[in-house]
Amino acid sequence: MITNNPSLDLVEFIETQILPRYADFDKAHNLSHVNKVIRSSLALAVQQGADVNMAYAIAAYHDLGLSGPRAIHHLTSGKILIGDARLKRWFSPAQLQVMKEAVEDHRASASRAPRSIYGKIVAEADRDITPETVIRRTIQFGLANYPDLDVEGHWRRFMDHMAEKYSVNGYIRLWLQGSENERNLSMLRSLIAEPTRMRKEFDRIFVEESAG
Repeated sequence: MITNNPSLDLVEFIETQILPRYADFDKAHNLSHVNKVIRSSLALAVQQGADVNMAYAIAAYHDLGLSGPRAIHHLTSGKILIGDARLKRWFSPAQLQVMKEAVEDHRASASRAPRSIYGKIVAEADRDITPETVIRRTIQFGLANYPDLDVEGHWRRFMDHMAEKYSVNGYIRLWLQGSENERNLSMLRSLIAEPTRMRKEFDRIFVEESAG
């Protein structure tokens, strides 16, 4: 039976045992981020007629691998999920395998489509492409990981990342058509194509984040 809300006992487990682990991650991948991914995943699961318990748990586990090397965090997250025997209370082995693959497939740089609708849901939910959010998260990551750069160094790193990931030639792929993310990506690409406009946004947010 498909419902619109995850099981209360699953929610209690996730909120007490899993989500607090995000407090150890950087500002771009903290508790606020995972809660946003959870909300978006649940909305998309209802829209797509998918199992909300599966979508909820996938979203909750999707970035736990950031406790290790970032480059393979999606694979590590999948291993953490499939290795957590407590999840057998709610999910069958077949469901857990699908969930592991969905977590593995969420990474934006993946060159192929996710293997299931659950991978597409978490991948889409993970991509908040509201221009201000993307700009702010990229600056936050830069400040956290490259503290020795000056403002111009951060700007160059920022624009390199924008071009590599979000430009018309970037690697990001959206897997559910007609989404709000498609509209937001179009707006972000317009900014990337106009560096003068982008620099104004960068400077404004950089000052805010540096002060914080």
